[in-house]
Order: sequence, then C-alpha cells, then structure tokens
Amino acid sequence: MTPSVNPTVAVVGPGAIGTTVAAALHEAGRTPMLCGRTDRERLELRDAEGLVVVPGPVRTDPAQSGEAVDLVFLAVKTTQVDAAAPWLAALCRRGTVICVLQNGVEQESAVAPYVPGCPVLPAVVWFPAEVQPGGSVWLRGEARLTVPDVPAGRVVLEALRGTRCSVDLAADFTSVAWRKLLQNAVAGLMVLSGRRSGMFGRADIARLALDYLRECLEVARAEGAVLGDEVPQEILDSFQAYPADMGTSILADREAGRSLEWNTRNGVVLRRARVHGIPTPISDVVVPLLAAASDGPG
Repeated sequence: MTPSVNPTVAVVGPGAIGTTVAAALHEAGRTPMLCGRTDRERLELRDAEGLVVVPGPVRTDPAQSGEAVDLVFLAVKTTQVDAAAPWLAALCRRGTVICVLQNGVEQESAVAPYVPGCPVLPAVVWFPAEVQPGGSVWLRGEARLTVPDVPAGRVVLEALRGTRCSVDLAADFTSVAWRKLLQNAVAGLMVLSGRRSGMFGRADIARLALDYLRECLEVARAEGAVLGDEVPQEILDSFQAYPADMGTSILADREAGRSLEWNTRNGVVLRRARVHGIPTPISDVVVPLLAAASDGPG
C-alpha cells in the first residue's frame, strides 16, 4: 500500500474528535468530506490560539455521498457503529483505509465486518476535546494520534503530515492501546461520582483509582501489553494535573443522558480478565454500575 500524496478523505462523525481532525486537514488545505447525522453548514474548532472554521455542509444522506474515498476517519462512538454502517458502505471501496478514532482495544473486530476488503486501522487519540453548548469544539491540548506501524498507518501519517494533528507510528501498538484503555477505564469513576478531574485530588479517590488501575494493568499484561509498575501512578498523576473542571467523553454522555461506552472502556477489562482467570473485585462493582447508568432499567 503506497500512501497517496493527496488522498481523498472523509470524516464520519463530526463530534469533538472528528471536528479536530477535520480542522487539522482544512488548515492544511485538505478539507475533507464531512458526514454525520445532523445537517450543519460548518464546523468550528476553538483553542487557545483562536477559531478554525471548517466549511460544510455536513452531509446526512449516504446515498448522495458521491464517489468512494481513499481514507475514512471513523469518529463515531462505539455505540454508534451500526448507525454509521451506511456511510461506510457508501464511502469505501476495496483498499479504502478506515482509521477508527474510538476508545478501546477492539476497534478492528468491531468495524471490519462492515468493510470487507478494506484495512481497518485502530488509533489512540491523545487529545482532550469537548463539544461546547453552542456546538463548537474546544481543544484543550495538542492534537496527537498513535497508530500501528503498518502500511495503512503510513497512509494516515501522510494525510495528516504538516497539520496540527501529529501522528506517531507504534511498533508495539498493543501496549499503547492498553495504556490508553487504563486511562479511559479509571475515568469511569467520574461517571459514578458525577464529578470532573478535580475529584482525583481526594486521598480516598486516589487510593481507589490506583487499586483499579493496578487491577486493569494485570489484565493488560495478560493480553500482551508491556507496561511497567509505574504506569498506574503516572496515569493518576496526569488526572491530578488536569484542570479541576476537565471532563471526559463518557461523563459528557452521562450528563446528556446518552448511552455510555461502558463495555468498550470498562467491560472489556472484566471480560478479558475472566478469560485469563484474573480476579477483578473493583471491576465487578464498577462495570455493573456503569452498565445500569447507561442502559437502565429504572
């Protein structure tokens, strides 16, 4: 697979992550096709430097998408992949690269059935971006992705080269993905408390977070991740260093009454632990509570 100098690109799901990637491409003169559920004339990305406006429209009808593209950034939640399937069918031809900008460690198995003949590239998203009440997106840090060091990964690297969104190619993507999953998993405690990052400054929450992270670390290692004993403390330190009002996507979904990615971010730890026979006393409590908060009943 040879990376194209000017690949045609579509972004499916212009939420916080999708808008950030679309803005990065637009700033570099590579404005992508925008595809989503809601018709919008433009996207707006705000950061400390100002405002980036990405011209639309956001297309809402896959039947009117036109020709297939070389690269699709799939930026919908894991709970929305079924709904995005018509877009994948319309935008993909054999060889189209689908870069999955989602949480978790199961992107390939979740998306591949929808795109036979197309390479599915998982990605780790490292930047904090939040949708604001007016619909714009607030980017609160530098944009960075990590993808596997494979031919499809180099397609993404070339597409985003020279933009505000840097791309790292990882030889050991498994370890990178599980490290991010540990971060996502412990953020689930914010949903259960209804609080933002400042809560990790409490001594009792810090102890709970470390115990949960160590539990998740044991599962990650059983899955082949090479992560040191220092990782739980490093992740806790990062939460404690965030602004106290920093949120997370799963907390935003909870506050908006939407379905939660509990299975992708937390349930997977419990599922894989059972395969390996690893006890998970904290996951045994956290996962059912997140599932109930997401899906009810009641």
